[in-house]
Amino acid sequence: MKLKLLILTLFISTLTFAQNKGTITGVLTDKDSNNETLPFANVLLKGTPINGTTDIDGKYTLNAPAGNYVIQFSFIGYESIETNITVKNGETLTLNKALGSSGYTLDDVVIISRSNKQKESALLMEQKNALTFKAAIGAEEISRKGASDVAAAVTKVSGVSKQEGSGNIFVRGLGDRYNITTLNGLPLPSNNPSHKNINLEIFSTDIVESVGISKTFESQNYADFSGANIDVVSKKFTGSPYIELGVGIGANSNVIKSDHFYLQDGPDYFGFRTVSAPNNPLLPYNYSTSWDRKESKNVLNANYSLSGGKKFNIGEQGSLSTFITASFGTDSKFTEGVDRGSVTAQGLANSDFYKKSYKYSTNTTVMGSFNYKINANNSILYTPLFLNSSGQEYSEYEGINQDFSGDLSGFIKRGTFDKTQLIINQLLGKNKINEQWSTNWGIGYSVLNNTIPDRMQNTLVPDAIGSNVYTFFTNSSVHNHRYFQDLEEKELAANVALSYEFKKTDDDYKGKITFGYSGKKKDVNFNANQYSFFPVNKKVASIHDIDTALNATNFDLTTSDNSSTIKQFYKGNLDIHAFYANLQYKLTDKLAVILGGRLEQLDQYVYFVTAEVADGGASKFSPTNFLPSVIAKYKVNDDQNIKFAFSKTYTLPQFKEKVNLLYQDVNLDFRGNPSLYASTDYNIDLGWENFLSTDELVSVTAFGKLIQNPINEMFENSGSGTVTYANTGDKAVAIGVEVELRKNILVIENAKDLKDKLSFGINGSYMYHNQDLDNDKVFKENGFGANFTYTESKLSGASDLLANADISFKKQFHQDRDISATLSYAYFSDKLAVIGTSDKGNMIDKSVNRLDFILKSSLTENLKIGLSYKNILDPTYKRVSEQSKAPRIKAEDLLISSYKIGSNLSLSLNYKF
Repeated sequence: MKLKLLILTLFISTLTFAQNKGTITGVLTDKDSNNETLPFANVLLKGTPINGTTDIDGKYTLNAPAGNYVIQFSFIGYESIETNITVKNGETLTLNKALGSSGYTLDDVVIISRSNKQKESALLMEQKNALTFKAAIGAEEISRKGASDVAAAVTKVSGVSKQEGSGNIFVRGLGDRYNITTLNGLPLPSNNPSHKNINLEIFSTDIVESVGISKTFESQNYADFSGANIDVVSKKFTGSPYIELGVGIGANSNVIKSDHFYLQDGPDYFGFRTVSAPNNPLLPYNYSTSWDRKESKNVLNANYSLSGGKKFNIGEQGSLSTFITASFGTDSKFTEGVDRGSVTAQGLANSDFYKKSYKYSTNTTVMGSFNYKINANNSILYTPLFLNSSGQEYSEYEGINQDFSGDLSGFIKRGTFDKTQLIINQLLGKNKINEQWSTNWGIGYSVLNNTIPDRMQNTLVPDAIGSNVYTFFTNSSVHNHRYFQDLEEKELAANVALSYEFKKTDDDYKGKITFGYSGKKKDVNFNANQYSFFPVNKKVASIHDIDTALNATNFDLTTSDNSSTIKQFYKGNLDIHAFYANLQYKLTDKLAVILGGRLEQLDQYVYFVTAEVADGGASKFSPTNFLPSVIAKYKVNDDQNIKFAFSKTYTLPQFKEKVNLLYQDVNLDFRGNPSLYASTDYNIDLGWENFLSTDELVSVTAFGKLIQNPINEMFENSGSGTVTYANTGDKAVAIGVEVELRKNILVIENAKDLKDKLSFGINGSYMYHNQDLDNDKVFKENGFGANFTYTESKLSGASDLLANADISFKKQFHQDRDISATLSYAYFSDKLAVIGTSDKGNMIDKSVNRLDFILKSSLTENLKIGLSYKNILDPTYKRVSEQSKAPRIKAEDLLISSYKIGSNLSLSLNYKF
């Protein structure tokens, strides 16, 4: 009885004590980031010990006795806000506030404020808070790991790899055709007619705030993907006004060791100059550029950058935040090794060369970001971007070819200059109509021009074995030619969404419904002209003096010499109109779901006239698809989530893949197929996340994909060795698991709030993947045979195992002086390149290891220095024909290509005013 009385007394006392207190709660937001929530801000009742911090959602809750107080909200680098409040017993006071960046001029504060939205911890918090599967890499992590372009940056994320030299990104083994690339949520055009996505290597990380990689489909996104939506978020200004200058210099080990560095004649140092075909292009001496190589002094890599930003107040509530960045960079490479083609089922190469390749690339980028905040509820962001990217590759091949007479060892010279100019204009807006209604919208217009101006090739053979006198080899139009290609893509895209929140609880809404439209109109024009020359019995005193051999005296159309033109073009459009709806609802305090549906109508049309189809041909594809999606998140506790996603998507063939056009490289030819059609994809993900702290994470995600009627590259069923495209089977399956761990090994903080930190991260993915191959299906749908060597295979471009690891140490000597070092490692296992046919084995790209070291230091509050040593291991990139695994004809595996790209050492300096 006494025990019961004691418990009752304690309960009444507790209840009375609780009623003698009141509650203050609310949400803090960031005025400089479109009112996004502000985690880990400080909340204090001045003059009392009562304080707290906002959680990952920006929410705070304080309990205090009844009375009058001054509540203070603060965050490093932001202006503090103080407000008088009255707390009443048993009542809840809701107080929401928005903090803006401070006007302090101390650079240590400015740096912290400005980097807040680019920090690894901020992105981890966003991932933790999101209902969807979300992964991102921010500017801070990109800098720490030394990635200089967006392609290199995304490969630091689990399950992502890239193809060396092409910029092609593979996500969970799915390559270019399965991914989508966007800038601020709006689609980007492609700079290569053979690819769906723009080469991410041409985007400097100077323009990047973060890169988001969404591996699951959401109904507001375009549905032509099954791998990932890679969204580049452009950098914006926050903090105090500044101007920053950067300069860097470096070198490639292969280039430095070479005695000479050669390029073709024509392009300049900055990569802007192009040349056009002469009025009479069928005379080889009419061209303004030389047929012969030129020695270049552009052997060092250089980078220059200038950026700055400032905020202007407009009226009582408005502000305009401006950010402008401009950069220019160069990169030189030299590779050499075997290069073989026309492989037989007996494991022999009918084309066997030793290749030397000299490469020089440039990148010029200018971007602005103008964020106009009209008031707390309305903002508009305008982002213009100009980019000029160029690449030169001069290559020399020496060896045998099946077309050369006898055992003659011939010589091929090929120079290619590729230039892309891209202009983007984007306008995005956010509008909060009232407490429940809000809109998001965006419109973008892109114009891309990709040119290959004046590609040139010569093929020569000795007039006898052992002779130093060469003659032109002329049995095909590709052997001695000039080639001019122009690709133009214009794309208009728009997104608009209207959201309504409903069923309000004490501090939040349980439900949200969104209706939206997304659409784009893409127009593509491709023109190519190849001028081929057939000099008959022309002796060449030197293989590097072609100009003399093809001058007006030695080349004469009135004799046996002749020339010809191959004209090829196609034009097409891709129009997409989609309406979608999302219902997001919090079923319990722990469980929330998003039900989505997208009704999408697309029209893909292409008309072409090529050497293969001189009378013209066309291909049209106009389906209407309903694409459902389901996403769920179960919050196990404050630190752990379980997430699930299911969706249906599709994969379109690309324009050039649907055009019967023959593209000839030195050792491999490609031909399109107008009979290609879209694949249908089903995707499922189940993941667990445990956020150990603000910058620590362990996660495991299992995923599965079913692709119906997958599209693959395959060899034509002929002796030509030409690669074409087809829906090669009924289905492909991929099942895998991704694991990620980020952990602090040691954190030491002294009394001056200076910190020493040793941390590591590791992520990896393992995948089982398989697809059936059907000869009858290919013949029935396309009219040509396949004769696959195997009845099934792995997915093209997919590695069974991908892994990334890094270990970092940072030491602070002062608030504005520190040093950090990062050692990062990447690995991908063997992956299928081309499916074998006619008893020939598959072509396989062998596994590669990569190791990088990055050192950075803030010497003063204004001056930073960086040192990087990339590709330390310098592995050999190998492609082999696996004839030993062919079921019928066994032979030794044949090495198709082999080369090393060298190591890069660079030094950088940045000074901030």
